[in-house]
Amino acid sequence: MNSIEASIRNTNTKGEVNTLRSKGIVPAIIYGGENPNQKISVSKKIIKLLIEKENFLSNILTLNIEGSSQNVLPREIIFDTITDEPIHVDFLRIVKGAKIALEIPVKFINNEKSPGLKRGGVLNIVRRKVELKCPTENIPDQLVVDLENKDIGESFKISSIKLPEGVTPTIQGRDFVVATLAAPTIIKEPEKPAEEAAEGTEGAEGAEASSEGTEGETKAAEGDKKEGDKKEPDKGNKNEGEKDKKEDKKTPTQKK
Repeated sequence: MNSIEASIRNTNTKGEVNTLRSKGIVPAIIYGGENPNQKISVSKKIIKLLIEKENFLSNILTLNIEGSSQNVLPREIIFDTITDEPIHVDFLRIVKGAKIALEIPVKFINNEKSPGLKRGGVLNIVRRKVELKCPTENIPDQLVVDLENKDIGESFKISSIKLPEGVTPTIQGRDFVVATLAAPTIIKEPEKPAEEAAEGTEGAEGAEASSEGTEGETKAAEGDKKEGDKKEPDKGNKNEGEKDKKEDKKTPTQKK
């Protein structure tokens, strides 16, 4: 439990409040219970350090106010719209026996011991915070989900999380899911061994060479065919000429 120093403030006007802020002091108020509201002020530096903690709004603080102490719970922080600096804090007075609704953060542990995550599973977080109704004297800092020995396909419901005594979910009537351990969305194909890849390359090169050889033979055959077509008419003309000469020679002899 954190303990911080606070002072009683007697500011009545907006100008007086702005003067406090200019000095690095944040005005605040304590309310709740049977006692009247109490105006206080706290250091801005300390408030900013506490705000950086994830569960600031669900942690009980002890305010030391001029010799007396008071347990309170931060309920609301107002920030400046331009500088984003805290300018006001509301604290709820802790009264024994009372209950309060709070959003408690969920923490996942033993991720490295989960076989599902080791096999590439994905942890889908449905609720990073769960609203619980807690006794003011028994407010948990966080809810713990243990992932040890958890495999793909398992889901984590509120019933599987151990809650402190007297703490109950504000959602009643159903066992809602906090997170699931799902299968990976993308499955990688196994890589081919180097030898198979080399064989595939050689086969492709051989097929390409065979294709080039066939193409060459086809072109050569077409060339021969064209030359043959050109020569055949010449042979026919030559034979006919020789035949005519022989007939001319034979004609005188036959007349005798």
